[in-house]
Amino acid sequence: MQIEVTSRHGTVSDDVRRHLVQKAEKLLTYFERVTAIQVTVDFETPRLTKVEILVDAEHKHDFVANDQGEDVVATFDRVLHKMEQQVKRYKERIQDHRRDRPMNEIVSPDPVPDLMAGDSPAAE
Repeated sequence: MQIEVTSRHGTVSDDVRRHLVQKAEKLLTYFERVTAIQVTVDFETPRLTKVEILVDAEHKHDFVANDQGEDVVATFDRVLHKMEQQVKRYKERIQDHRRDRPMNEIVSPDPVPDLMAGDSPAAE
């Protein structure tokens, strides 16, 4: 699995880069079929940083999450949380075992008693 951290309009320090890679690896705990993760940090202005995470997975189109803020690490954590939610939701959707059951397997919760002509409950 490949994790790539790129930056635009500035540089990301090695410590921050290692932190981003370690956190991004946690996406594998939610979905094992991840093939590549790309983190892009865009320093638009000195006070505004945009972070985008792009995740490639087998048999699925890309997952994309982005956000902006002042601090690179805090913004990355918010984006990572969004990505975790997307990946979890997708995994639950493909592993949903609660499919509709056929009509012949549906069981009535309370069996209906057979009422004979002389056994009406109003006769009591």
